[in-house]
Amino acid sequence: MIYLDNNATTRPAREVIEAMRPWLEEAYGNPSAGYRFGREARRAVDLARGQVAALIGAEVEEIVFTSGGTESNNTAIRSALALRPDHRAILTSTVEHSAVEEIVKFHAATGYEARYNPVDSLGHLDLEAWKANLAKGGVGHASLIWANNETGVVSPLAEAFALAAEHDVYCHSDAVQAVGKIPVRVDELPLHALSLSAHKLHGPKGIGALWLSRRARFLPQTLGGGQEDARRSGTENVPAIVGFGVAAELAAQALDSRRALAVLRDRFERGVIVALPDVAINGDPERRLPNTSNLYFPGVDGEGLLILLDEAGVCCSPGSACSTGQVKPSRIVRAMGHSNARARASVRFSLSRFTTVEEIDAAVAAVVKAVGKLRVVLPGR
Repeated sequence: MIYLDNNATTRPAREVIEAMRPWLEEAYGNPSAGYRFGREARRAVDLARGQVAALIGAEVEEIVFTSGGTESNNTAIRSALALRPDHRAILTSTVEHSAVEEIVKFHAATGYEARYNPVDSLGHLDLEAWKANLAKGGVGHASLIWANNETGVVSPLAEAFALAAEHDVYCHSDAVQAVGKIPVRVDELPLHALSLSAHKLHGPKGIGALWLSRRARFLPQTLGGGQEDARRSGTENVPAIVGFGVAAELAAQALDSRRALAVLRDRFERGVIVALPDVAINGDPERRLPNTSNLYFPGVDGEGLLILLDEAGVCCSPGSACSTGQVKPSRIVRAMGHSNARARASVRFSLSRFTTVEEIDAAVAAVVKAVGKLRVVLPGR
């Protein structure tokens, strides 16, 4: 198997698995318990909190563990809106992950105004439109993805959130795809909240975090036993939290190798485009994550291409993994102004630090062969 769907999930690092094992076996104490067995679990959770905080330049007490990026996004947005009921507008972009898009749509159906900021053909945020949306007034919350999960395009967060700060807007970023791939520093931006997830950086699934600025107010969305400093009640998932901490530490160490990952991605794209000159890159080929390649294959049915690549042992994706296995035109590609036909003929390939040159060259050969076969079987599609 050649795994090129790392924006969907990543292989847990061996160190992560080994670190989690004791907390699944003999060290199963509840971290809220007052005896030694429980206190050991509490120390493990605290250590992981520090490891995650260090990865994004945060204070330890600003990290709240959640079940993943979706919960973190939902929690940040719900809290911000509940705390500012007199501000009835939500500002976001047309290229957000569904975990933001759907919660914004939900609130828009209950009396809020959703303002969707457009992007251009390369996936860049239209900053003039962003200014205009803020100037209308009434915006209580702004949510902007750090790096797009389908194209890898990196948003101009510094500029966008500096403008939002001038209007006293609560600012949140979904950084699930960015953390661990490029430097992410919460202490360098006018941010109030940020979402991240372990399984995007070689940690376990089902565990994430919400960074909450100690200078921002917060209204808990899950009540109960008062865990996570009363910000997210529920017994902590100690094994997964420990794994997240180790994955965060490994990701921090690996950030210096991101250039090598970009070289590998470029090798893949170059090989495909040399063999198939009409193939095009979706999104800005420069301002994007080093591991992400979203390619448009003219005249090719994207679903058919995915099937042939699966048969060849290559794992890739039509776009977001959060679509319950459904293959449908990418709304991100369409949001950049492209046609439904282009959206249907686009495929995302995403690498990790475990991807090898041999795998890339084999994947290129598989893609070229599959596209050739589809163009013979379905000419003109």
